[in-house]
Amino acid sequence: MVVVPLSRMENEAKSNRRIFEYEGTNWARIAAGGSLLAGGLLLLTGNRKAGLVTAASGTALALLDQQETVKLWWDALPGYIDKVQDLLGRVEATVSELEGQRMRLDKILSR
Repeated sequence: MVVVPLSRMENEAKSNRRIFEYEGTNWARIAAGGSLLAGGLLLLTGNRKAGLVTAASGTALALLDQQETVKLWWDALPGYIDKVQDLLGRVEATVSELEGQRMRLDKILSR
């Protein structure tokens, strides 16, 4: 059984707390979140066209607000595409191997 001193954990927790500075209200995030929420509600209530337009505008606002993240994802995308392409090639080889084995088994069983 392990014993952990509680006073030490309290001191570490206090020292590890971050102090957040007030940066002001980020209206782009609020508008993006609000329009995404409104778009989702419109889609749920059956207003497809209005919901899609509202959700698309919220997505555009979110992308404008998070340009650094979008750039990082865009730069990483070719690597992911290469990995998926390699995986699909291996799946294709496995499927063709299974097809050959199925044909041999079919020949054996049909005799």
